[in-house]
Amino acid sequence: MRRLVAVTLVLTACTPTQAATPSFPTTPVVRTDLVSRTNVDGTLGYAGRTTVAGGSGIVTWLPAEGRIIRLGQRVYAADGHAVPLIYGRTPLWRTLSVGVRGRDVRVVERNLAALGYSLVVDDRFTWATAQAVKAWQRHLGRPQTGTLTPSDTVVEPGPIRVASRAARLGGPASGPLLTVTGLKRQVVVDIPVDQQQLAVKGGKVTITLPGGKTTTGHVTTIGTVAKAATTGQTGQGTETATIAVTITLDHPRVAGRLVAAPVTAGFAGAVHKGVLAVPVEALLGQADGTFAVNVAGRLVPVEIGLFAGGLVEVTGVAEGTRVQVPKP
Repeated sequence: MRRLVAVTLVLTACTPTQAATPSFPTTPVVRTDLVSRTNVDGTLGYAGRTTVAGGSGIVTWLPAEGRIIRLGQRVYAADGHAVPLIYGRTPLWRTLSVGVRGRDVRVVERNLAALGYSLVVDDRFTWATAQAVKAWQRHLGRPQTGTLTPSDTVVEPGPIRVASRAARLGGPASGPLLTVTGLKRQVVVDIPVDQQQLAVKGGKVTITLPGGKTTTGHVTTIGTVAKAATTGQTGQGTETATIAVTITLDHPRVAGRLVAAPVTAGFAGAVHKGVLAVPVEALLGQADGTFAVNVAGRLVPVEIGLFAGGLVEVTGVAEGTRVQVPKP
């Protein structure tokens, strides 16, 4: 849900010409660029969540939650035999043996070559491919058949992280076994459709983590299908509709060991370049609704503009003028 940042101004009644006795520190009026931000609540997590399904047999080993599994390492074991991970975007969907051709063959050969086995990588399962498969099966402690079935490996685009276990030791290996993710950290937020212009692919976003620590990220995907929030009121669906926006962290290590956590994503809004600004605390509200700043004990009327980053745009004072700022 959207969270708005409220700015509280302390209204101090002062005479038009005389300010309180100077007793506060001062700061100069600066020329700077101000960028307003709209904050939207989101969730930190890992990208690429998917389910690993097993084949036949009985589950005899499962990895612990949080475990990272890379090329050639076992994802689970059935009937005492390790089922390893290989990288690819084409799943194994048939038994591979000498004479078979196709993209699934290329996936297997590419992974065997990456694991150090000698063979030509193409789309043909040859005698040399079968010998490499046998050598791999011997290393894994599996029967050396020289063929591969879909249940002999797990195919994922890259390394995986175990999010949760769905199966149990001693149970059947024929159903969902694990929920896994990729290793990339990301934030997902739901932006109201009337503010979707805030999200620009590649745009920079400020992320506030639990505890107040901040980091940056960039927008990687913007949803194209709006979903309505559940409000319990008829006719409110279109008014509360949102689109999903995915943000990739620029510095994933800043998130530490957090697996999932609520965060706040700050999207850049209006930009005012080269304007004069003072700290928000320097503003003094007047009885007639106008504002002023204290310059050497004298109130100077100012007009205000954009609020951003603890500063406020002002006109009516010169750059470099020192204004008083109340102590916190």
